[in-house]
Amino acid sequence: MEEKEFQISPFLVFFLIHSVQLGVGVFGFQRTVMKSAGNDAWMAVIGAGIPVSMIIWVMYLLLNRHQKDLIQIHRDLFGKWIGGLLSLIWIIYWLMIGIVVLRSYIEIVQVWLFPLINIIMFSIILLILVYYCVTGGFRIVTGISFLGVLIPFYIFLTFLFPIEYTHFRNLLPIWNHSIKDITISTKDMMLSYLGFSTLLIYYPYIKHPKRSQKWAHLGNLLTGFIYLFILIISIGYFSENQISRHTWATLSMWKIVELPFVERFEYIGITSWVLIILPNICISVWAATKGVETIFNINPKKVVWIIVVILLIILGSTVAIEGRENIEKLNKYMSLLGLYLVFVYLPFLTLVSFLISRIRRGNIEKA
Repeated sequence: MEEKEFQISPFLVFFLIHSVQLGVGVFGFQRTVMKSAGNDAWMAVIGAGIPVSMIIWVMYLLLNRHQKDLIQIHRDLFGKWIGGLLSLIWIIYWLMIGIVVLRSYIEIVQVWLFPLINIIMFSIILLILVYYCVTGGFRIVTGISFLGVLIPFYIFLTFLFPIEYTHFRNLLPIWNHSIKDITISTKDMMLSYLGFSTLLIYYPYIKHPKRSQKWAHLGNLLTGFIYLFILIISIGYFSENQISRHTWATLSMWKIVELPFVERFEYIGITSWVLIILPNICISVWAATKGVETIFNINPKKVVWIIVVILLIILGSTVAIEGRENIEKLNKYMSLLGLYLVFVYLPFLTLVSFLISRIRRGNIEKA
């Protein structure tokens, strides 16, 4: 475990879990999740939140047993080389989260605000900010997550404006889709909850980490509530055919928001969303940095520089990835990797950890 001056209070895990789950996906998850289940997609939002809570419980089983982060657990269970290779896969995944979030946000800025924006310059400005936050240490990253949840929370009040034009009868009839359709929709929705796996790396930085489990579940619950709230309003505001034609249905609903001091609220909303995606990127970069530092024993500031440069190079190469379909493919590949790592590999690792611990304990008792 880390020294106490570097640790955070258990309740702050609520903000760390929620802030990394809620990102650019909120702008357009409706089309994906309603593709299979239609007006029953709200069930998929609830259905996706339950297995995520179960995986959080499994993660705490693993972490509470070892009292170490994932990198050290891999080393204990599989040795230096195999454990290091497995850890590198997770580090690549955390880096991909940062890349996908930043590239998706830049796409929205390009489409809705500044079509001729210089992607490289915009990326450099954001990554300098990320570098400043990450080099400040985990407590600074946690503070950014705390502010990234509280300050922009007013944005969600704007979703009350479409209620005037919402027809909740669009939710009826209930269960007019098959179990198979709802299951597919649930799997698609689970991709929007990903990101919470960073808990595996910052667990040693939590004071009394066992007490933080309820806060992790509450953070996931808030994420589910926000997705459910936005989806129900979207189903009532749009028809199913309209949803299928709206890439960013959430932004389209902002078009009707009228305030005395601003005519186009989507400009304010997209700009304010930087405060929500910044913790997303910072936590992912910090997790990757900590992983590389632990494996290779390199100075963390040097690691952050290397990672920021790698992100910039990859983002520079993705400038060629134009068009919604290509960017969606990038999102899809990252999400599928996360789905297998979180929902398949983690339960397997927890089982292996339990069996190896039993075998080692048996050998000690025999000796």
